[in-house]
Amino acid sequence: MNVKEQIKQYIASQPEQKSSDMQELHQHILEVLPKSKLWFLDGKDDKGKIVSNPNIGYGSYSIKYADGTTREFYQIGLSANTTGISVYIMGIKDKKYLATTYGKNLGKASVTGYCIKFKTIKDINVDILQEAIRDGVEITGKSN
Repeated sequence: MNVKEQIKQYIASQPEQKSSDMQELHQHILEVLPKSKLWFLDGKDDKGKIVSNPNIGYGSYSIKYADGTTREFYQIGLSANTTGISVYIMGIKDKKYLATTYGKNLGKASVTGYCIKFKTIKDINVDILQEAIRDGVEITGKSN
C-alpha cells in the first residue's frame, strides 16, 4: 500500500466527525505545501510495538541530534488523539514561538512548543493555522 492509500485509510478509520475534520485539514495542509513529500507513520517501532499515535507527515527537514547525527523527518504532522486532533510544526527552536505568535488567534486550541491541539476544526481559525504552518516551514528552512 502506498503512502497516499495509507493516509486515506487512516483518515477513514476515524470516527465520522474526526474523519471529516482530518480530511479537511489534510486538504488545507496540501494547499499550503502542494509539492511536499508525504509521510505516513503507523506509530509502531521497529519491533511492531505501538509507541505513538499514527501520523500523517508533510514536507521534509533534517533533524540534528546532539551526537552530530542527522535524520530526515517531516516538517508538519497531523494526528488524531483521544480528545481531538493535533497538528505538529516541527523544527522551531524557540519553544514559545507558536504560543506567543498564534495562540490567541487560533481559537480554542492548546499550543505547546511544536503542537497545536484542538477538539474539532470548528474550534479553530483555519486561516491562522495555515499561516502558522507556512511560517513554521519557512523558519525550519532557515534554521536547518
